[in-house]
Amino acid sequence: MQEIYLDNSATTRPYDEVIELMARVMRTGYGNPSSNHAKGMEAEKIVREAREALARALGCRVEEIMFTSGGTESNNQAIKGAAYRHRRRGNHIITSAIEHPSVLNCCRRLEEEGFKVTYVPVDSEGYILVEELARALSAQTILVSLAHVNNEIGTIQPLDQIGPMIKKNNPQTLFHVDGAQALAKVPVELDRWQADLYSCSAHKIHGPKGVGALWIKANTMLQPLLEGGGQEGGLRSGTENVPGIAGFGLAVRRSVKLMQANNDLMYGLKERLLQGLQKAGVTVSVNGPPPRRSAPHLLNLCFPGIKADILLRALEQEGIYASAGSACHSRHPQPSHVLQATGLDEDMIAASLRFSFSGLNSVAEIDTVVKQIVKSVTELRQILP
Repeated sequence: MQEIYLDNSATTRPYDEVIELMARVMRTGYGNPSSNHAKGMEAEKIVREAREALARALGCRVEEIMFTSGGTESNNQAIKGAAYRHRRRGNHIITSAIEHPSVLNCCRRLEEEGFKVTYVPVDSEGYILVEELARALSAQTILVSLAHVNNEIGTIQPLDQIGPMIKKNNPQTLFHVDGAQALAKVPVELDRWQADLYSCSAHKIHGPKGVGALWIKANTMLQPLLEGGGQEGGLRSGTENVPGIAGFGLAVRRSVKLMQANNDLMYGLKERLLQGLQKAGVTVSVNGPPPRRSAPHLLNLCFPGIKADILLRALEQEGIYASAGSACHSRHPQPSHVLQATGLDEDMIAASLRFSFSGLNSVAEIDTVVKQIVKSVTELRQILP
């Protein structure tokens, strides 16, 4: 059976070259980067080269990159690290109603510790209500944390408008951007956004799981969450994951090089899927922005009257893999907080699927998916009330 993977927002298949590099590093570059001998220096060089690759991709200084275990840790370090370090200046944090759980749950934990958090609402396409954010800013605001690209509906936030507004209100307010779904898919413009912190994750760009990074603008002070030997500039103690970091570096280099070609392909695949279903007479609507205004790899569709989990199982039986929302919520059967925030009712949310693409997908695969969805929807409408 052919396998068609359309859940690339949850994770991507690593590039073959990444797998081969990581295996080679585990065999020969196994030294501790902190060790002062040849094997240690060999490992340190591998880490440094990956750090340089990520710095080039982000347009920042090499020493501003801190490697982590993934996007979740990066978000935790940015949010909690900023809150604990700067709580004497204020206790107010701003985020949005549609953030990733690693952001929202950080903020909820900080609320339990006495911080005040404002969750800015969004419109029907998932765009932050900028005027609401502006009203929420105050002298007590120490941090604003927002995702560049939403992980369920692909909304690209206007950070070039938001960042300068934050700094105009108070230059000391830190601006954190969650870029897990953005790196190597949409342009990163840290200076233009006037950002201070940027999170990213390797396994979203065909790198390995268990490794990510946090960009920390020079002179930005954070409280470390891990204590130990002082690795990663004293902010993230613990021996670095050298094979994972090597894989991350290669994935960054390759994904950035292929970004334009991959985006052209993915936008075409999104439109082909949607138009194919519409031409076949399937009743379907788009959740979030229109395909060309959202991130290239994300398309969230609602099939009214069809339970998403039932359609997912029907597609999976044919080797087609999609999702009903964020992988972080897949084992917790609750309505998507993202779709709720955009105003969808529970029936529409329950009928929504997320298709997420990569440069490894093809036109032929999408044509197969369209045919199978048409077949499954037709059959399900005949048997469902």
